[in-house]
Amino acid sequence: MTLWTITERIKMHHQDHHGTSTPPSTSTPPGGRATLVTLDIVVLVVYFSLILGVGFWSMWRTKRSTVDGYFLAGKSMTWWPVGASLFASNIGSGHFIGLAGSGAAVGIGPIIYEWNGMMFVLLLAWIFLPIYISSGVTTMPEYLQRRFGGRRIQLFIAVLSLFIYIFTKISVDMYAGALFIQLALQWNIYLSVVLLLSITAIYTVAGGLAAVIYTDAAQTAIMLAGSLVLMGFSFAKVGGWNALMEEYSKAIPSIRVPNSTCGIPRDDAFNIFRDPVNSDLPWPGVIFGQSIPSMWYWCSDQVIVQRSLAAKTLTHAKGGSLLAAYLKILPLFVIVMPGMISRMLYTDDVACADPDLCKEICGNPVGCTDTAYARLVMELLPAGLRGLMMAVMIAALMSSLTSIFNSASTIFTMDLWNNFRTRASEWELMIVGRVFVLLLVVVSVLWLPVVQASQGGQLFIYIQTVSSYLQPPITVIFFMGFFWKRTNEKGAFWGLVIGLLVGCIRMLLDFIYPAPLCYETDDRPLVLKHVHYLYFAILLAFITLIPVVLGSLATEAPKPEQISRLTWFTRLDPVEPQKHVSLVEQSTMALEEMKSQTSEVGVRESEQEGGNRKVRRHSKDSSSYVQNRSRLISALYWLCGMERRMEEEDAPVVPPAPAVNIQSLDEKPRLRHIVNANLIIFLSIMSFLIGYWA
Repeated sequence: MTLWTITERIKMHHQDHHGTSTPPSTSTPPGGRATLVTLDIVVLVVYFSLILGVGFWSMWRTKRSTVDGYFLAGKSMTWWPVGASLFASNIGSGHFIGLAGSGAAVGIGPIIYEWNGMMFVLLLAWIFLPIYISSGVTTMPEYLQRRFGGRRIQLFIAVLSLFIYIFTKISVDMYAGALFIQLALQWNIYLSVVLLLSITAIYTVAGGLAAVIYTDAAQTAIMLAGSLVLMGFSFAKVGGWNALMEEYSKAIPSIRVPNSTCGIPRDDAFNIFRDPVNSDLPWPGVIFGQSIPSMWYWCSDQVIVQRSLAAKTLTHAKGGSLLAAYLKILPLFVIVMPGMISRMLYTDDVACADPDLCKEICGNPVGCTDTAYARLVMELLPAGLRGLMMAVMIAALMSSLTSIFNSASTIFTMDLWNNFRTRASEWELMIVGRVFVLLLVVVSVLWLPVVQASQGGQLFIYIQTVSSYLQPPITVIFFMGFFWKRTNEKGAFWGLVIGLLVGCIRMLLDFIYPAPLCYETDDRPLVLKHVHYLYFAILLAFITLIPVVLGSLATEAPKPEQISRLTWFTRLDPVEPQKHVSLVEQSTMALEEMKSQTSEVGVRESEQEGGNRKVRRHSKDSSSYVQNRSRLISALYWLCGMERRMEEEDAPVVPPAPAVNIQSLDEKPRLRHIVNANLIIFLSIMSFLIGYWA
């Protein structure tokens, strides 16, 4: 059924109820919805060619045959690709669909989630990153293993991170991207997703983090260009800035449930700080409650931190964070406000308030605000520009997915596989990292029916709530590990377990008792009815903090090697050869030495005697080689970064020196002053923006 047919039914429905007709919202003329034409397809083909070109170029110029080269891009990135990648990893297709939909539904309030992140991406570079760099870690679970010893916290966080990635980030971005593709191309949703994931997997598997970061930089340019163009068309269509401010409150659908608030815009639609008791975003919860999940996401989540660790120096990492922070000002103007304009232009469709009608329009009885951005693209833009915006949505989807795939494979390889296969060669780690990406692609496709069934209506609401229930305990563990030297493994572990248990109980209650619709009475349990999820995040942080403090004080203090260069106060300690090897690894190593390892493809491992386990894992040259390779096999090895120089085959293997390979915290004074001055300028801009819209 076309949108024009639905609009006609709205008019008839309205006449039946009120006897008179209200002018319908702007909609597609008879003949159906606008679709992509040849020019749009050409733009899409050019886009895909560009992205694959950038991916292969980055593969050619970077060393992908080592752990550092594949997972940390050889720690050689400059500030601009780091900043662009931070932004692109964060702004997925879920933002274009969900944030614009939230803007259509409740006004500019949800932008505070983005602006809250601006502060924390800066805290990452100035406060947290120096600790990660001084500790010489590759993954966040690895930092916890170094800081607390043992491996149960490391494994716990690694598994939890993979769970969060697969069931929140991947599912949301895939749903949003598939929704848009289905709307624009009328393709089968599975065909769309499989095609996208296949292209995404090619350069993620082959190129590692370097390919992901460089393609993210290209995706960011495309996203900004396309979204700025659509913003211009949107404001021109609605009559400019003043028209948006004055007319948004009048965008009420002609059919809605009587004697209810359904379909009526909020009075505080243009405020980001709202009533502390009765609003959807209470201001104390926004300031304090939202900051707790934000600290996890921006300061200790593998997807984000991995990009900053790839910077060649600390100054470049700071520059990247500043660029990402400046870019995060834009979503208010290029995503949220166009979503609000979409409500004004297509009020009866986007802001539908009758469940039966919403089900007819977009298949979702909860509401159709999630279609706001896609409607603008397909209705407002001319041929060619529709293809560009299609590329923008695909860019947002692919940049998020590649980031998650690469980071998830890093965590699986370095924290899970390497814990159980402690004698794994560097060659084996590279193969496992790539295979795990392919496994994630399969899981993503299999997860799609679940995402489809949820229909997205509650999905975006649940993303913020899930963050508030699962992330505060992790935030507390990292924060205490950074800033309280007395925190030990027992206190951290039991704080984490108790906090996650309480959070999961609240999350289950949320799924069992969903929030009522605008015309329904709220008969949920009191803890759901009166404790907003942002307030619950604050409460959960304190619930986690108590066992961390009491458990740490009641048990033995951490060893010196668990403190040196692993906290804010000890980050500048002199570098000493340390045995960053867990007890489990030590016992497993003795057993593994007795096993003779052979390879199915003729891969020969050369044994290394002594030496530090962690250092051997990061060694620049793998000790494996393959004999008598055909040209096809050689090409395949090149694609995956497994190339070996011929002269290395006869070269003796030299054990690495027992030293820790750690990036320097030194900064050139002139560059340090430049980034610090930019920090002050940005904080001034941020204060003005928040003050203006508060």
